Amino acid sequence: MGKPTGFMESGRQPPERRPAAERKGDYQEFYKPWGETEAKEQGSRCMDCAVPFCHMGCPLGNVIPEFNHKVYLGDWEGALKTLHSTNNFPEFTGRVCPAPCEASCVLSINSDPVTIEYIEKEIVDRGYENGWIKAMPPATRNGKKVAVVGSGPSGLAAAQQLNRAGHLVTVFERNGYIGGLLALGIPEFKLEKSVVQRRVDLMAEEGVTFLTDTNVGVDFPVDRLLSEFDAVCIAIGSTQARELDVPGRELEGVHLAMEYLSQQNRVLAGEQIPDGERIEAEGKRVVILGGGDTGADCLGTAIRQGAEVVHQLELLSEPPTERSSNNPWPQWPMVLRSSPAHEEGGIRDYNVLTKSFSGQNGKLEKLHAVRVEWTEPENGGRPSMSEVPGSEFEIETELTLLAMGFLHPEHDGMLGQMGVELNGRGNIAIDANRMTSVPGVFAAGDAARGQSLVVWAISEGRETARAIDQYLMGETSLPHSLPNHS
Repeated sequence: MGKPTGFMESGRQPPERRPAAERKGDYQEFYKPWGETEAKEQGSRCMDCAVPFCHMGCPLGNVIPEFNHKVYLGDWEGALKTLHSTNNFPEFTGRVCPAPCEASCVLSINSDPVTIEYIEKEIVDRGYENGWIKAMPPATRNGKKVAVVGSGPSGLAAAQQLNRAGHLVTVFERNGYIGGLLALGIPEFKLEKSVVQRRVDLMAEEGVTFLTDTNVGVDFPVDRLLSEFDAVCIAIGSTQARELDVPGRELEGVHLAMEYLSQQNRVLAGEQIPDGERIEAEGKRVVILGGGDTGADCLGTAIRQGAEVVHQLELLSEPPTERSSNNPWPQWPMVLRSSPAHEEGGIRDYNVLTKSFSGQNGKLEKLHAVRVEWTEPENGGRPSMSEVPGSEFEIETELTLLAMGFLHPEHDGMLGQMGVELNGRGNIAIDANRMTSVPGVFAAGDAARGQSLVVWAISEGRETARAIDQYLMGETSLPHSLPNHS
């Protein structure tokens, strides 16, 4: 490494966040600019660890020590080339990835890991600022046509890789915005939509065709899709939300998290929401069911909308602040995490089971819950839950958001018409070459894998593109994505 003693001389210092009081008054991203001196110093912390476990932690197999080294040397353009060799969209992962690479960083054994995620963001943002990131259309076309259904990170990664291989790629998106959850699910304060559109515009310049407001199976017949394209990549995500089947779910004021988050993104994009359809937290007592990232996104959004108070409730127990003995490095640390939204306000609570909702005239007024406790089985297996006698309580609320995760892709419509087989979890079943039960139809991302991370979606999009190229051409020069592939 350029500075073998860097990890001993400098501590972890990510970019400074804007003050909570300032940022909760707008929807802009929350990090302040990172100076070059600070970024290079953080790059110098990447130690000569001999076996870089960060490669194992990253689903993309990013060549992390190499781009950290180049950042330390001030070779930003070289760092960008290294980063882009494995990651199509570091501007996304540098903002919304939980950074499993950092959890696997060798420094994490007894210190704070290298700021890998923030270094990624700094590299790619400098690449755009300096004009190093340009459209790269393929030199030749092979005449093969590929349809990618879904424009989230997995679909975009597959589309870009297939286009670079010379195929004619058309991306179908049922919404009016390209990007999937990047565009409609993740709030602006975590990922400004101009960042997504900037990359989409480049891909269009490279020759990818985007069709918005086109729902395959509704607006575009499945038979036509299969007949007009030589191969199809299904990348529709895992969008069937986990529901809460309790009395009062039907009351006005109980909504799925994605209904709420996507509407706010549409509002910020300039859409007018009809009267009576607006889901807004201003002046309301808000409850969020679910302690994950989606719940935190709802929290930050509700605070910005002017909620009176926000409760975020989690069924599971509060995680420890440090690793337990049965959760050693380099495993993903099962510890308490706080997002920037939690710095802005809200009340977090754990071991809470919602029993019902109540209200008058069809409108939500109260959430009724009970405390639970979890018991670990003696011989392993899943913990068991039991209600704590006499622990029933109520929370007054006019808006409750269900942020409890997703089950599988939507089965009605395209998947049912196409007749693809599903696995036991309701996801699309694929073989070792990522092909579904329908010849020439492949699947990538959450639709096949189940609800997961943006970085995994990009990785699977890249791997599926490689499989499709091999299927169409009999050979492929596209690289493997996953680090455990040879």
